[in-house]
Amino acid sequence: MVKLTMIARVTDGLPLAEGLDDGRDLKDAEFYKQQVKALFKNLSRGQNEASRMSIETGPYFFHYIIEGRVCYLTMCDRSYPKKLAFQYLEDLKNEFERVNGAQIETAARPYAFIKFDTFIQKTKKLYQDTRTQRNIAKLNDELYEVHQIMTRNVQEVLGVGEKLDQVSQMSSRLTSESRIYADKARDLNRQALIRKWAPVAIVLGVVFLLFWVKTKIWLCELQFRMSNMVW
Repeated sequence: MVKLTMIARVTDGLPLAEGLDDGRDLKDAEFYKQQVKALFKNLSRGQNEASRMSIETGPYFFHYIIEGRVCYLTMCDRSYPKKLAFQYLEDLKNEFERVNGAQIETAARPYAFIKFDTFIQKTKKLYQDTRTQRNIAKLNDELYEVHQIMTRNVQEVLGVGEKLDQVSQMSSRLTSESRIYADKARDLNRQALIRKWAPVAIVLGVVFLLFWVKTKIWLCELQFRMSNMVW
């Protein structure tokens, strides 16, 4: 299935549109969106020359095409047919160029063509079920071949394998340190409460003890007097 769809300008990596409903049922959606944005940045620096590529990322594949200085990218399950993924991107490209082609270079803010989401969602529905006659026909279309499209690993493409590990380790360390800090904060709060109320508790204890001793002495004297009266 198609999981994410994003469109960006290659010259500067500016995101132009994306599927607004994408990623709602996807675990770690933000993580993969960050990978896409990093890929767009790399493309803006001219670090990937291929106009069509598939990139492995965990249990998914990024597929992208670059045409007219625009990158059209989708993320799909590993089992989703590569041919359908690229034909899906071709459909998006053709419509995007037709509707927004004259404004792409002048777009100054991110997601300037966010209304294109309507077409993304409509087209995505057509490609979700690979068993429809329409999609089976596309899979059997011998004129559209994807065997020559290169497949690479996301860490190889982004060059951030070690950085991702470092970020993960740093995140774990920060989580551990925050727990230690929280425990220490609770101990300090407990100690502050003890220092604040301990003198009061001691004074009350002394007062209660004096009162108890005084009461016992009074009772003993009372009993002694009563015994003397009896005699």
